[in-house]
Amino acid sequence: MNLPEVVADLVEAQASFDSVAFANCFSETAVVFDEGKTHKGKAEIQQWIDQANKRFKTVMDPIEFTQTDTTCVLLAEISGTFEGSPLVLNYNFVLRDGLIQSLKITG
Repeated sequence: MNLPEVVADLVEAQASFDSVAFANCFSETAVVFDEGKTHKGKAEIQQWIDQANKRFKTVMDPIEFTQTDTTCVLLAEISGTFEGSPLVLNYNFVLRDGLIQSLKITG
């Protein structure tokens, strides 16, 4: 699957539960929307993913990827220590200057 470098980096960071590398995929002003919560800025995103990794050990398995200009959607199966595992989720990205500006995760 041919993913933009920053999206491939995010998937790789998640596979190794590296919250610093994960957060470095985002711009300083990025926003993440997940499970009804909003996480703003690189530091808050790093804290969010670090807590989620410790709690759920989520692994992403990309299924499909579509892109138009600066927006893209990664369909991925996620599995981990959460109820209902595995699930298929949509990772809706807005990319800017080689970084993730926003990410909305939906079911």
